[in-house]
Amino acid sequence: MKFEVVQIGQIKRDDIGNSITVEDKYREGLMQLSHFSHVIVFWWADRYDNEESRNILSTEPPYARGKKTGVFACRSEYRPNPLMMTICAIKKIDEKAGIISVGDIDAIDGSPVLDLKAYFPVCDRVKEAHIPEWLSDWPEWMPAQGIGIM
Repeated sequence: MKFEVVQIGQIKRDDIGNSITVEDKYREGLMQLSHFSHVIVFWWADRYDNEESRNILSTEPPYARGKKTGVFACRSEYRPNPLMMTICAIKKIDEKAGIISVGDIDAIDGSPVLDLKAYFPVCDRVKEAHIPEWLSDWPEWMPAQGIGIM
């Protein structure tokens, strides 16, 4: 079995804010995205795409100091495949330039973007979800502009 994944854009983080730049050949895919409040961003933690990081299966998450978890029980960049996902508030979209200005995103400047999906509440939220007690101080919902990670 063969998988092929292509980069469609890149994360940009600077003093002005956070944005996603979509490459020319994929910009048509932005059509109508501006009608949504949020976008699901699939990005690659490329700085952790190495044999050592891909073989780390447990870690201490930065948001739960003193707690060790398996990588499948956290949002760590250490994973067998460093595929990450963040739901971002859409601030503005320039379809022609291929730039999506977003709220906060837990990606590093320059991280490759692999895909974007419009956020559909009926599909993308869970009514009765629960989390472990050691994360009980987290808010129930993300603030409109994100939580200021990184």
